[in-house]
Amino acid sequence: MGELVIMAGYGLTPDAETREETAVAAAQSPTALKWWFAVEMRRMRDSKDLGRDEVAQAIKGSTPGIGHIESGRSLPKPLELDKLLEIYGQTERAEFFHDLRDRAKKGKDWWIGFGPHVRSYFNLFLGLESSSPQIEGWDALVPPGLFQTPDYAEAVIRAGYSDLPTTEIDQLVELRMARQREVLEREQPAKVWRVIDEAALRRVVGSPDVTKGQLNHLAELAERPNVDVQVVPLDAGAHTGTEGTFTLLVAPPELENYPGCVYVETLVKGYYYEELEEITKYRNALTRLRVQATKPEDSPAFIRQIAKDL
Repeated sequence: MGELVIMAGYGLTPDAETREETAVAAAQSPTALKWWFAVEMRRMRDSKDLGRDEVAQAIKGSTPGIGHIESGRSLPKPLELDKLLEIYGQTERAEFFHDLRDRAKKGKDWWIGFGPHVRSYFNLFLGLESSSPQIEGWDALVPPGLFQTPDYAEAVIRAGYSDLPTTEIDQLVELRMARQREVLEREQPAKVWRVIDEAALRRVVGSPDVTKGQLNHLAELAERPNVDVQVVPLDAGAHTGTEGTFTLLVAPPELENYPGCVYVETLVKGYYYEELEEITKYRNALTRLRVQATKPEDSPAFIRQIAKDL
């Protein structure tokens, strides 16, 4: 199960009611809440070594219906939820799961107003990103969207979607700026640590002035206490163990046994890697890149020098 759109595999300790409540409070996105609900339902079923068909028969439901619950497509009805918890031996957690279900049904994702401008596979990423306490990754071609200025973002999006009308490009730029507000400007901003290739910073995007503005903005961000930026210099040579840009999303600490996930986007769709072995490969690759890169405290000056060189 290497490539998934919904991740599974973590669990909370049975007596972690307070932590569960904190987890719900920290993840207000219905998409993120449904994802949590889905993977926890699957974890509990797996722990009992039950097949979906067996569970479906026990609650007088359908096997596809159980699949929809475990993929985040739908939520069980209250009586179905009670029966599932009984089967899984988790009746003491009923209050929490009913509250989680209600929040998932009544909540509203922050990006809902962008509607058609959000690709279907990207919805989950937006929910997880806005709920993650730590976001890490490698950027081989351009600075990450969370760090881009409006002018730079417009140039990047226009180059990638040259067939879109200006109004739609403007909406995509605003979506990117909204992501930045949700992650970097929230009451408890996420810790963001990105490693960027120097070639990505020297590549002129839009115009020299747009690129200089982006670099100066990046240098300022790198001085924030919740942001670390490292740059892999051109003279570091070849990079081993990486195939391109990727993002590591760390799970909230309340989800003790879930290792997080890695998000990789292609021209066609996004992939979520959640198996521990897969995550370890990406984290090892990121560690190697960090060793080759500038120290975080040296990065602002390094980036400003690149801006002067343009």
